[in-house]
Amino acid sequence: MNKFWGVDADPTAQGRIKGAKPVAVLDIGSNSVRLVVYERHARALTPLYNEKSACALGRGVGQTGRLADANMAQALNAIKRFALVSRMMRVGKVFILATSAVRDAANREEFVSTVEALMESEVQVLSGEQEAHYAALGAVAGISNFAGTVGDLGGGSLELSNILNGNDTDGQSFELGVIRLQDDSNGSPSKAASIVRERLKDSVLSKASKGTSFAAIGGTWRALAKLHQIVRKYPLHMVQHYVVSAEEMLEFCGEIVGASSLKGYEGADQVSSSRRELVPFGAAVLAEVLKAGQFKDVVFSALGVREGYLYGMLDKREQAIDPLIQGAEELSVLRSRSPAHANDLIEFTGQFLAVTGVQESSEEARLRTVACLLADIGWRAHPDYRGSQSIDAVAYGSLSGVDHPGRAFLAQIIAIRYDGPKSKAAASLVKLGSAELTQRARVIGTLFRVAYPMTAAMPGVLPRIRFELDDDALWLVLPSDLAFLDGEHLQNRLETFAGVAGFKTARIVVR
Repeated sequence: MNKFWGVDADPTAQGRIKGAKPVAVLDIGSNSVRLVVYERHARALTPLYNEKSACALGRGVGQTGRLADANMAQALNAIKRFALVSRMMRVGKVFILATSAVRDAANREEFVSTVEALMESEVQVLSGEQEAHYAALGAVAGISNFAGTVGDLGGGSLELSNILNGNDTDGQSFELGVIRLQDDSNGSPSKAASIVRERLKDSVLSKASKGTSFAAIGGTWRALAKLHQIVRKYPLHMVQHYVVSAEEMLEFCGEIVGASSLKGYEGADQVSSSRRELVPFGAAVLAEVLKAGQFKDVVFSALGVREGYLYGMLDKREQAIDPLIQGAEELSVLRSRSPAHANDLIEFTGQFLAVTGVQESSEEARLRTVACLLADIGWRAHPDYRGSQSIDAVAYGSLSGVDHPGRAFLAQIIAIRYDGPKSKAAASLVKLGSAELTQRARVIGTLFRVAYPMTAAMPGVLPRIRFELDDDALWLVLPSDLAFLDGEHLQNRLETFAGVAGFKTARIVVR
């Protein structure tokens, strides 16, 4: 048997995209060093492996101007492991990005040359403006229609950019990272807030359109968002595209800064130990940013410099691809019994909406398409748990390009498709969307339940079946050679669907 460091056979599993070549980004930050390996370089990035080491490279750089020997040694030890991981996973290309701590350190050349020797790849030490640019692209990559201001808070610096029509402008970098602030304020979050206020006086925030959105990027702000979700009993613990009004977030940040510590704070035990003492400083920065920019809300982005860098390398055609649809297509290929059936389902559900006069916005049509692509991903699970497991895959998965109401809508459809309109799993996410969105999810989910008994998840049948409307009666029209599909099971499913969709009667007819 081959040892892991000398694998000759292709280690790729059948559960991976065929022919995909992994790409990786090694992100050397001021607080942590992180390697993320993505399944392939595409519009929708799927993390194949993600590991970080909290090395705090930025600790003391503001005072000494140098990377501390102990912190460098810890980082280099982690990078040795990351080099091995990259080789074992047969990564095609590793992009190495170093940010604030490395660019500000007088001994950076020594550190950079050692990293390059270990990884056998060039290290790109990003300027503050470059870091702001890639952070902005990261926000755009995950929230396609975002317009407003992006902020990326690291351990050593804060980067700000304005975004309009997918393009960033006015990129700026400030020495306001949480580790540097902790050092500069002697460990006082309230003093840190004063430092932030002073340093942001002439920032790009003064050019931000009042009442727009602020996109918050960075591990400390992600930890703050998770803490907010725990405290507010929010039902979906997913940071990506989590939106909070500026007023509510300012109040929350005020509580955190005022407490000076998370010790004894509800949910603090669920914040990683490496971030816990930094969260009050992240809260101080966010509060001052929201005040200075007079934003209406803050939207948290889990995608940042790493994803923005890869997004920026794509050509315009690839950048224009919808990441949600591409990600759903990949899941359909990997997990459904027949990806081609999803296309039949898109046409089948669309024909019903057209016949019954139900209007769809472009976003509603997009989400319906995605629901059809995801409709069969739970078939391998036990029948009693297909609904709940599919919710996990959809609501808590790595899909990007969708907000939380959209995630809840998709998850409800898939849960109802497996469990029926009384699904308890679907009910748990109802409050994230509107009553109208919930009803639409119920209609589409129960319509799926009509489709599958006729097709066994195989293509070719649904395009030959259509709906007709006669006053308040809904007819499901079968061709004569498929008359045998008319049975008690299908009739029961059709009657349930008719009740959910608001029709008095439903019949199966053969023509």
